[in-house]
Amino acid sequence: MFVAGDYVVYGQSGICQVMDITTMEMDGVPKDRLYYVLRPDGKTEGRIFAPVENGRLVIRRMMTRDEAEQLIREIPEIEALSISNDKLREEKYKECIKSCESREMVRIIKTIYFRKLERSSRGKKVTATDERYLKIAEDNLYSELSMLLDVPKNQMESYLNERVKEQV
Repeated sequence: MFVAGDYVVYGQSGICQVMDITTMEMDGVPKDRLYYVLRPDGKTEGRIFAPVENGRLVIRRMMTRDEAEQLIREIPEIEALSISNDKLREEKYKECIKSCESREMVRIIKTIYFRKLERSSRGKKVTATDERYLKIAEDNLYSELSMLLDVPKNQMESYLNERVKEQV
């Protein structure tokens, strides 16, 4: 269980701060059911009420700085997804995003990077589906790494590229 003040990664909302843990006074909601009151990172308004006992959406603690550094070292070895069917690929993207796992965000980013190169070599543009999931994966991964490594989010892509080049 998280406590007020903790930073967590919550579903597609990404980084959130736990503001409170409380019950809800609403008809049809059990009076003893606890909810995290989450504030999405970077937003002063808006709250998310997430059940503490939630079997559908993933909520996890943020990585530590050491875990973030380890993830960056492992990027060259993390395999891209290899699914040729567009419909199945989108389902896999959704599954990876839903997992909230940083390694899965890296897999999506690498997959779409290689797909962009391949499509470009044939004179084709990136698909709207790839663009949408690339934005989600980058936003989720870069937000977390940015907070942990004190690198501005808008510089995270170039920071990661440089770090990966150093390893190769």
